[in-house]
Amino acid sequence: MILLIVFLPLLASAIAGLGNKALGNTPAKLVTTGALFVSCALSWPIFIGFLTGANVATVTPVLHWITSGDMSVDWALRVDALTAVMLVVITSVSALVHLYSWGYMSEEPDQPRFFAYLCLFTFAMLMLVTADNLVQMFFGWEGVGLASYLLIGFWFRKPSANAAAIKAFVVNRVGDLGFMLGIFGTFLVFGTVSIPAILAEAPNMAGSTIGFLGYRFDTMTVLCLLLFIGAMGKSAQLGLHTWLPDAMEGPTPVSALIHAATMVTAGVFMVCRLSPMFEASPTALTFVTFIGAATCLFAATVGTVQTDIKRVIAYSTCSQLGYMFFAAGVGAYGAAMFHLFTHAFFKALLFLGAGSVIHAMHHEQDMRYYGGLRKHIPVTFWGMMMGTLAITGVGIYGVGGFAGYHSKDAILEVAWAGGSPGAFWVGTFAALLTSFYSWRLMFLTFWGKPRWAASEHIQHAVHDAHGHDHHDAHHHDEAHHNVAHAEDAGDEPHVHGPSHEELPTGTAGYHPHESPLVMLIPLIVLSIGAIAAGFVFAGFFVEPESAGAFWKGSLFFNEHLMHEMHGVPIWVKLAATVVMLIGLAIAFLTYIVSPGFRAKFADQFRILYRFLLNKWYFDEIYHFLFVRPAFALGRLLWHRGDEKTIDRFGPNGSAWIVQAGSRAAAHLQTGYVYTYAFVMLIGLTAAVTWAIAG
Repeated sequence: MILLIVFLPLLASAIAGLGNKALGNTPAKLVTTGALFVSCALSWPIFIGFLTGANVATVTPVLHWITSGDMSVDWALRVDALTAVMLVVITSVSALVHLYSWGYMSEEPDQPRFFAYLCLFTFAMLMLVTADNLVQMFFGWEGVGLASYLLIGFWFRKPSANAAAIKAFVVNRVGDLGFMLGIFGTFLVFGTVSIPAILAEAPNMAGSTIGFLGYRFDTMTVLCLLLFIGAMGKSAQLGLHTWLPDAMEGPTPVSALIHAATMVTAGVFMVCRLSPMFEASPTALTFVTFIGAATCLFAATVGTVQTDIKRVIAYSTCSQLGYMFFAAGVGAYGAAMFHLFTHAFFKALLFLGAGSVIHAMHHEQDMRYYGGLRKHIPVTFWGMMMGTLAITGVGIYGVGGFAGYHSKDAILEVAWAGGSPGAFWVGTFAALLTSFYSWRLMFLTFWGKPRWAASEHIQHAVHDAHGHDHHDAHHHDEAHHNVAHAEDAGDEPHVHGPSHEELPTGTAGYHPHESPLVMLIPLIVLSIGAIAAGFVFAGFFVEPESAGAFWKGSLFFNEHLMHEMHGVPIWVKLAATVVMLIGLAIAFLTYIVSPGFRAKFADQFRILYRFLLNKWYFDEIYHFLFVRPAFALGRLLWHRGDEKTIDRFGPNGSAWIVQAGSRAAAHLQTGYVYTYAFVMLIGLTAAVTWAIAG
């Protein structure tokens, strides 16, 4: 069964990719989507089997892969409770995204290529989570990186999409270097790359040291920090996060699949899979907690001022990944996986809902050109409402609530119980910001008066409908000018239109339309997950009585910490709900009751506003520290090294010598006999002189 789950997407990808346009759009979509639904249908029984205790961990051999000296690597598929969780997340979201893409990409001429890329990504992700050794995990790790590059740059004729794909690839390579060094070091220390063998031996290595450059370092700290650098790149943690917002250049289904539910959670999965290693290094866990909390705060602050609907959700993803990491950092790996599980449903729902809004608004992504849409696209509205209620953590203490209420509250409670009050307070403040920017998105999009008249995309749609000047507003132009808004405008004036506060009302004669049924079905299914995934599965993930039996050693489960979580003060348990209500109230007051207040606030705190609008200036700092020196070094090696040294004394120099020699020889070819006789005489004289001297 596991062989079918993993290799069906690969087979479908090969068929759609190699067949391409010769196969046709509909057959390619049928093959790929059908394969994913089959994989999904086979994954849920495995997951349910672990929930009921009927299944045990298994390893299915595929082939003998690598033998090099003392290293022997078998390609085998490991299925345990941790893998089962990832299987249902990956296959469920991927299957729904494939179905959604039938409608969203219906006008795209390269549909077979798109669906082949989606299937290839799913296969690589499945390879990652079923890995039984670190080399196989690295294979899947790099596979999802490649597929991400292909999908982000799917519209390769658009320069901004190419730039975003390259940025994602390069930034991830930085993290992957740390991951590779961690794998090398792990093999050096343990003598194997088998994950079960490494985890069994890891507790015995606690306190040992390793020598490097004449110094001694704690062995497990060095290995865990190197491995975690890989997780920072893949999961867009602070410092290696800059690729994630730019990746919104890809089609919206790509954003939902890769940058909300699956690829960006690979780092969290890896830390949880190797949790016994991290437990052997308190220093590494402290670092994980710090980075997770810092990322959580950073992304939440930046998300409050974004105007591109997809970028708001992208920074939300970055922030929620921070929650998962600081949960892992305090030792609550079950809570981290629980939030990963619930987040997959409500974040995929929000991204696909945003895609439906963009579809309805003729590919306009700037929320400042929305307003009043809830009556025009009601199914999309209620889907995004369910996602918003889930991500903000709406619920009633002692009764239950939406998915995020259970998983996010569990993380905050366990942070307090685990002796990390700093992480608790940062996470609580981030929850307030999450509530604010989530409701801000909803109010700007679905409430208020329509502000469509100022949108270029809407104007083009109206012109097309009335037979006026045609402008190509195809998917290739998705985010053509909108992405730049979040970069340089925020709520300020920009070259494409007036400021947020000055946007004219009106509809420009345009009437938004609800998405086709094939796009709405995934929204409805994911809405069920956003509502029920929390209270249905909470006991299996974090409750000490049942979670330990569920995980069965697939990750380090601290039962004592889980008991402590239930003993935290009542105000700790209510903190997330209170700040959620505060965030909702602030958003309601500033975007519904008194819209003019936000302009006054931005003017009063202009320095802070610009700081957040420019994303803490990380891109500018990196451009100054790394990009400009790299280009300068490239120009130096190009002009001085290549042109003036290698070319000058190499091919160009050789050509010059031949050319100069030819010109000199040409002067001797006069055609006069006495010239040739004179040259012969000189030669004879030289020969005689040489013979006499010899």
